[in-house]
Formats: sequence, C-alpha cells, structure tokens
Amino acid sequence: MTETETNTYDVVVLGAGPVGENVADRTRAAGLTTAVVESELVGGECSYWACMPSKALLRPVIARADARRVPGLRQSVQGPLDASAVLAHRDYYTSGWKDDGQVGWLDSIGADLYRGHGRLTGPREVTVTGPDGGERVLTARHAVAVCTGSRAALPGLPGLDTVKPWTSREATSSKAVPGRLIVVGGGVVATEMATVWQALGSRVTLLVRGKGLLPRMEPFAGELIAEALTEAGADVRTGTSVESVTRENGTVIAVTDTGDRVEADEILFATGRAPRTDDIGLASIGLEPGSWLPVDDSLRVTGHDWLYAVGDVNHRALLTHQGKYQARIAGAAIAARATGETLLAEPWGAHAATADHAAVPQVVFTDPEAAAVGLSLAEAEQAGHRVKAVDVDLSTVAGAGLYADGYQGRARMVVDVEEEIVRGVTLVGPGVGELIHSATIAVAGRVPISRLWHAVPSYPTISEVWLRLLEAYRDA
Repeated sequence: MTETETNTYDVVVLGAGPVGENVADRTRAAGLTTAVVESELVGGECSYWACMPSKALLRPVIARADARRVPGLRQSVQGPLDASAVLAHRDYYTSGWKDDGQVGWLDSIGADLYRGHGRLTGPREVTVTGPDGGERVLTARHAVAVCTGSRAALPGLPGLDTVKPWTSREATSSKAVPGRLIVVGGGVVATEMATVWQALGSRVTLLVRGKGLLPRMEPFAGELIAEALTEAGADVRTGTSVESVTRENGTVIAVTDTGDRVEADEILFATGRAPRTDDIGLASIGLEPGSWLPVDDSLRVTGHDWLYAVGDVNHRALLTHQGKYQARIAGAAIAARATGETLLAEPWGAHAATADHAAVPQVVFTDPEAAAVGLSLAEAEQAGHRVKAVDVDLSTVAGAGLYADGYQGRARMVVDVEEEIVRGVTLVGPGVGELIHSATIAVAGRVPISRLWHAVPSYPTISEVWLRLLEAYRDA
C-alpha cells in the first residue's frame, strides 16, 4: 500500500484563477510558504473562458462600430468582420488554452503548484487527488483560502442536457459562428455575447424573462443597449420565459411561455452563476456543499478562523477585478494574523474589503458600452440615503460629438445630499468604459462635491461630462 505524501505550508490556496494567484502573490510577498491547487488551467475562468476571450471577441466589434461613426472612415469599414481573424485573435489571448505562462509566473513568486482536485478533509487540511489518482495531503499552519470561483447555472428544464446548450464557456470558445443563436438571459454575459455573435454574422434572438436588460444597472442602461441590439438586427424579446427546449435534426427549438417556437443552431443560457463549492469537502468542516461562503470584510469565513473565501465563492461581487481586490485584502489579512501584526479592519482599512459594499465598478462591453460604480438611485434610496440623481445627455458634451457622429449616451450621478458626496455613477455610450475609473475614485474616495469642482476635465474630452453633472446638480 502506497503511503500518502503529506506536506505542510503556511497557506494553502484552493483554485489558481486570478483570485487564487493574487492571494498567493500577497502571502508569498509576506514570506509565507504557499501551495496552490488547481484542477483545470492555471489562470482560471477569466483567462480562458470569460474576461479575456470575451473582450478579445468584442474589441473588433466595438472598433468597427466606432469607425463607422467617423467621417472619412465609415466607408472603409462597411463590409463584414473577418470572423476567422476575430476568432484567431481570441485564441491568441487565451494562449490557445495552454497555461504555461501562468505556471511560470506562479513558479517565479515561489508558490508550489499541485495539479488535481483539492478537497478539504478537515480543519487546515486539503487532500489533492492528482491526474494519476494519487493523493497528497496539504496541511496549512495558518490559512486555507477557497478561491474556486463560480460556474454557469442552468435552469431545470426537462431534457436540457440532451440539447447540449452553450454556457458562457462555449460562447467564448466556439470555433465557428452559428447561423442562428438563441440567447436566454438579460445580464452581462447575455448582452455581450449577443453583441459578439450578431456582429460576426449570427441571427440572434435574445429571450429575457425580466422587463429589460442589465437589471442591476440604472434602467436607461438596458434600454439603450436593447435599442442598439435591435438596430443591429437582433430580435430582443423581454418578459419572455423559456418553457421547453429540444433539439431535432440538429436544430434547437425553444418554446416560450407565450407558445412561440424559436429555432436556432445553438442556444446560450446566460441565467446566472453558482458557486464551485459542491465537491471541495465543505461537509468535513460543517459547511453545506454547493453553498456560497459568507465572510467578514477580511474575507474570513464565518465561524472558521483559519478559512478564507475569496472571489465569486463569497457572492459579494462576482467580478474578476473585485475578486483580485479581495485577494489583495485577504492575503494581507492572512499575513498580518500569521505574524501577529495589528489588523486594520476598520472601513477602508488595509484588511477590509470595504469597496465591496460601496464602490464596485463594472463595465459592460456592448455597443454602446455601459459602465457603473457604487449605488444606483434605487439602491441608494433602499439603503436609506437621502439622495438626488442628476442626468446628462452625453451628446451635449463636445468631446462626445468629436468621438462619434450621432453620439448617443447618457450619464447619471447619484449624490448624497446630506454628506455632499457621490454615491454612484452610471455612464452609457461609446467609449465610456475608460471613464469609469474617475467615477470610482470619486465614490471610493468620498470626494466632496465642493472639491470635485476643482477637478477640471480636459477639453474637449468626453470626461467633460463631470462638469455637466456638477452643473446639473448645482442647478437642480
């Protein structure tokens, strides 16, 4: 009988996506020995099936759309996109779904990589089953960080598995453009993938159960994007639920709650996410398999002083950049506790992920782009803040007119009228993704309105919208 190998580290990280990598980076920088366990590709969902491939697919789409709005250039870009070139561009940014570069980076920081499926088998203990079936037990002196992310959640439609539906993974990695594509959902994945595949030549039908697109943003964001998708040729149907799905002779048939039959070559379900915690041994430490893991602001799991849940698994903000932010906080907190340093856990402290509550930024890379940070008007009111929202038509800003003929967009600033600070900002329009960080600084920094008047936007840029928003608030 082969003896199981046992190794001890200061920290064991379960999952080598961007979140796990950043936890390891911070704990190694603090001098803590660190092991990282990964069952798939080092670099995780973001690198191979989410952020990077989706944005590589979207970039040519957005660039062409922008070029078509510029005099002297639009006639040169009226033809179709070269789909094979776009897909090759995507493949380049996924490194052909090989993780050699990411593995090399882990090695460069001195973290030990264990390939295989990791499961908690007791307090501070992770057992890794390798590709060869062999097992290794990793014991953590100080902390185990669960960074296993999330997966696409599929609805419980009978026979759905026989249809072989797309999830976000298939939508970002497909080797061919489907002639017809049904997209079920109205969130970020649904709108971005509808944008991509419609532009690459698919006939897209978007089936949205809710009243509109992007329900977590200000209502006008979804409205403007729905209008743009419709203008591009997509069939956008809101208030529509899918009751059944079958595949007959290669054709997908979706039947809606109104009895309509929609046919396509592929169907993408972008209907939410579920935590990848169903098979990581949570029961061994008294937690429910498949559950989200509640944490405090230092990312430590409730009731377990050695266990951390970082990124999607804690359900605070399912965004790569926010997960990486949490990872930096968690890594620093683990190191502080391990070395006996004072924990700076007050809001906005070095060991508190305060931005998860007050200043989460997000960009939706559709055409037009939608970007938001902080609270929407409805969220601010629900939180009990006394707020005022001011809106500006972005087409009135000189820089927007220069950016594109016929520029259409809108901006909203939500101001706390008692504290005179910005609680949230939403921007919709071409190119606004690069504007959101200024808004993030204003929200996270709690910059007073009186001081923002002295942050002078360069002329003529779209950033002049800040001046227009401040004027609208002053004159309201």
